[in-house]
Amino acid sequence: MALALTATVDAAIRAHGREAFPHECCGAMLGKDSVVREAFKLPNTTDEGPRRRFLVSAKDYLQAEKHARSTGLDILGFYHSHPDHPARPSQYDLDHAWPSFSYVIVSVMAGADTLLTSWRLKDDRSAFDEETVEAARR
Repeated sequence: MALALTATVDAAIRAHGREAFPHECCGAMLGKDSVVREAFKLPNTTDEGPRRRFLVSAKDYLQAEKHARSTGLDILGFYHSHPDHPARPSQYDLDHAWPSFSYVIVSVMAGADTLLTSWRLKDDRSAFDEETVEAARR
């Protein structure tokens, strides 16, 4: 399976990662049929320190869901950054992932965005499978 990002969404996710550096940013990805049309910024509400963790609160999830409905879109997944770490899911990411969503990670090294990857939770929740990220055709 592949996830398609518009150029605007790709740029927005990368910019959010740079803006939040050295902390993790997070947000929802809104779209239809595996095409992400909007990156919806969310506050990182973790109590564990935003340098190495992110958490989307239930209230913020509901806000993203409401916004998606109002624009005729669905929540396709979530994105976050890994400051000074690779764009690979951590054990924390695995422990907090939900099935059926895509999880985009952008690596931000020394304040510059580098690799952007996407992942989907395996059905047995044991690990992630990497999914292809494509440029969406308008």
